[in-house]
Amino acid sequence: MESALFISDLHLDPARPHITALFFEFLKNRAAQAQALFILGDLFEAWIGDDDLTSEPGLSVAKALREVPTDVYFLHGNRDFLLGEAYAERAGITLIADPTVIELGNERVLLLHGDTLCSADRAYQRTRAQLRNPQWQATFLAESLDDRREFAERARAASRDYTGKADADVMDVTDAAVMRAFERAGVSRMIHGHTHRPFVHQIDGGYQRIVLGDWYEQGSVLSYSSEGFDLQTLALV
Repeated sequence: MESALFISDLHLDPARPHITALFFEFLKNRAAQAQALFILGDLFEAWIGDDDLTSEPGLSVAKALREVPTDVYFLHGNRDFLLGEAYAERAGITLIADPTVIELGNERVLLLHGDTLCSADRAYQRTRAQLRNPQWQATFLAESLDDRREFAERARAASRDYTGKADADVMDVTDAAVMRAFERAGVSRMIHGHTHRPFVHQIDGGYQRIVLGDWYEQGSVLSYSSEGFDLQTLALV
């Protein structure tokens, strides 16, 4: 039996119903058999507030998550950082901080979304700091749903434009940020997403960094059992 499953960067969106279908199939058949499921951010392509009660796939995802007989934990990503306790209660999931250290067997493992590790991307880090500011969030959530949707569309367009022009290496993690995260947490293994570059990195000194893949052309899941970790891809339904 799989003790824990880890996923991230599904970017669920009405424009990609096949990925939502793959996620539902995963919840019903795979996640339901595990002891715990950890979603490490960017479950949704965008999230404008828990008071958006009519938009899909938020409604159907909440129903599907609540029906899973598994402990589900959610860590915010850079697209769904406004997902709050109201939605978590509706979906029957538990919010955890970014970063978080969990116990797996006899080992402490660091979980994080991964964007804080991209320290060379200073433009992104400045934007992240603004968006995570509680005052900015309160002001944004006080706006109308229509205004928030318009802002989210502009932000997504700007992100696509920036990603298309920026140096790929600048947008990746830096060795210094990775080692700082290891040292602060006092662990030798971390799991994260965000970069969409699935791989198991072995680092000098006995450290390991496991990067989860995105769910654009396929699914990506990290399994943990008594046999250890296994990073896998999932074929489309």
